[in-house]
Amino acid sequence: MTLLEKELDRYVRQFSSPEDPLLKELDRQTHLYTVHPRMSSGHIQGMILQMLVRMYRPVSILEIGTFTGYSAICMARAAGENCVLHTIDINDELERIPASFIARAGLEKRIVRHIGRAQDVVPGLGLSFDMVFIDGDKREYPEYYDLLLDNGYVHSGSVILGDNVLWDGKVVDDSPKNLKDAHTAAIKRFNEKAVSDERVETVIMPFRDGMSIIYVK
Repeated sequence: MTLLEKELDRYVRQFSSPEDPLLKELDRQTHLYTVHPRMSSGHIQGMILQMLVRMYRPVSILEIGTFTGYSAICMARAAGENCVLHTIDINDELERIPASFIARAGLEKRIVRHIGRAQDVVPGLGLSFDMVFIDGDKREYPEYYDLLLDNGYVHSGSVILGDNVLWDGKVVDDSPKNLKDAHTAAIKRFNEKAVSDERVETVIMPFRDGMSIIYVK
């Protein structure tokens, strides 16, 4: 991160609403006890997710990629009391942290946690979702897209949010090493699917590592 980027990041945080104390502690534990703490949404992205949920008012939310639960807590808090958020993660070793903080946030009845692959879990839920936040295995992003759009798990008016869609700028890096990277290739296919699909409208917001907003027509 350049000096200018650091100063801008500091400025953004200074002039955004402060981070909730519980989420701040969750972020700290994520940095202490996980190998890749950058996978957590963090303060600014968490605030954006909260605001999107408040504006859209979904009744059903699907999250693919729980990690330590930061984004799930942000979205569930912002949703109405009748909203249920289903969150899925493949890694059962991280289950303790999100379980603890979801309970402390008083959201145990509004956040339903699942362990497994989204491709296996989602069909068994029998639901169509108003909002989906995709932040799971980047290599499986195209599969998540097809799963949702081709099988009725989203509907007209649903919003799909895709995280990390700029992938540290690798989506525009055509170096030989990068062209062989499975994560980058999958994210590029995901972006290409969305922009070429007449069933949706899509835009990429270039903050943090890029987030796409995909509106199902």
